[in-house]
Amino acid sequence: MSRRSRIRRTAGAVAASAAALVAVQGSSAGAADEDGRAAKRTTVCAGTRPADGPADPGLPTSRVPGYADKWGETRYRSVYTGLTIDEETRTVDVYRIPSAAFDADICAQAEKGVRVRFHDTDVTHHRLMALVDRVGDDMGRWDGTFDLREVGPDPRGFVFFGVDDPATADLVLKKDLGKFWAKHIRVEYAAQASLL
Repeated sequence: MSRRSRIRRTAGAVAASAAALVAVQGSSAGAADEDGRAAKRTTVCAGTRPADGPADPGLPTSRVPGYADKWGETRYRSVYTGLTIDEETRTVDVYRIPSAAFDADICAQAEKGVRVRFHDTDVTHHRLMALVDRVGDDMGRWDGTFDLREVGPDPRGFVFFGVDDPATADLVLKKDLGKFWAKHIRVEYAAQASLL
């Protein structure tokens, strides 16, 4: 699934058996994810809730994202980072600071046939958006050094920067934004924005 197709989606309810949650490691002890970072613990649950029936116009994977977004922005704001959806495999990947209560609550929403994978992060969506807003308020800050063309949060726990010169921008951004943000930014080439 491309970065562009990873979207946050939204919906709502409660009460789950924590026994439905299973902790697993990455594919191997020394495994690394696509960004080269060490693999983190992943918790998986399989949906058990019956479908709402033919009157429900949404796809089965829409209930969990809607509920996670709704409560992730309120009740679980201190742990929620974001999520991605794979309709083909009926899998929802939820990124959050580890929280058994959040995992159980979200897992209780999953319909039968839907798999939910919880991934550990150390940053919230709220904090990622604070950086996006800060940078967005001064998009020309690095003019003359590199051209910042895009900036936005990624649900996996980082802020994406689209620039004309990734090598230069990576060094400058990591130095300017500080030690914490150095591990929470991804810099990639982005083509010049054009008017439609």
